Amino acid sequence: MNIIEEIQKLKEEKNAVILAHYYVNPEVQEIADYIGDSYYLSKVAVDLEEQTIVFCGVSFMGESAKILNPDKTVLMPDMTADCAMAHMADAETIQKMRDTYEDLAVVCYINSTAELKQHSDVCVTSANAVKIVKALPNQNIFFIPDRNLAHFVAEQVPEKHFVYNEGYCPVHEKMQVEEIKREKELHPDAEVLTHPECPEAVCRMSDYIGSTSGIITYAGKSDCKEFIICTENGVRYELEKQNPDKKFYFTETEPVCHDMKKITLEKIRDVLANGENEVHVTQELRENSVKPLERMLELAK
Repeated sequence: MNIIEEIQKLKEEKNAVILAHYYVNPEVQEIADYIGDSYYLSKVAVDLEEQTIVFCGVSFMGESAKILNPDKTVLMPDMTADCAMAHMADAETIQKMRDTYEDLAVVCYINSTAELKQHSDVCVTSANAVKIVKALPNQNIFFIPDRNLAHFVAEQVPEKHFVYNEGYCPVHEKMQVEEIKREKELHPDAEVLTHPECPEAVCRMSDYIGSTSGIITYAGKSDCKEFIICTENGVRYELEKQNPDKKFYFTETEPVCHDMKKITLEKIRDVLANGENEVHVTQELRENSVKPLERMLELAK
C-alpha cells in the first residue's frame, strides 16, 4: 500500500476530510478533497459533514476552522506552520485607534490570529474585502494586519477613511519590480496577475489584482496565453492544471512560503493515524472571535 492509499484508508476510517490551500505542495493539493484560498476554505469548513478536518495550511487557518466548527476535530499536519503577518497587530493599538477615531470599524484580514480577530468588528479575505468594507456603515476603517491589502481596498473604496497598520506578508513584500520588468521584457505579450498583498509599486504594474482564486479565474477566462504571476508559487499547480494550453511565469526569485511547504503527505498520514496536532481554542476566545467571522460570511453573501 502506498502513502496515498494509506491516507485514503485512514480518511474513511476516521470520517475525515482534507482541506488544502493553493500554496501547499502540488502532491498535497492532489490528494485534498477541497482546494482553495482562505475565503473558500472558511466557507467550506462550515458545511462539512465529516467529523475530522485535516487542514493543510498555516495555523490561523486551522484556528478559524475550529472557531467555526467547535464540535469537530481539526488537525494540523505541522503545528509549526505559521504566518508571520497573522501576528503583526496588537490589542493595544486597536484600542488606541478606537479611542482616537469615532465611527471606526476594525477590519481584520482573515490571515490573523484568533486573538486579533476577537478585538475586531469583521473579518475579510482578499476575495471579499472590498465588498465587505463597502457594506460597512462606518466611515473610518482600521485595517489589520496587512498594509498592502489595506491600500488596495482603500483605492476601491475612496469614500471611506482608512487608517493603516504596518503588517505585511514577508513573501509578497519581497516581490521585486525589477524582476517583474525583466519577465515582461522576456514575455512582452504576458499579462501580469498580482495578489493585493504585494506592495503598491508591484500592483501598479499589473493587468489584474486579486485574490489567489481571482487570479486563477482571471487566467482561465482571459484570451491571453501567457501570464506573469505575482504571488506564492504553489498556485502554479492549479493554474497549469486548469489551463494546459497557457504559460505561467514567476520572477527569478520565486515567491515561496516555506511554512506552507512544511505540509507533506507523510505528516498528513501521521496525524490521521495518531490524532495528534489537534487545534484547541478556549470557549471565551471562540465566542469572541467567531463574531467577526460570522459577520464576514453574512456580509459576503
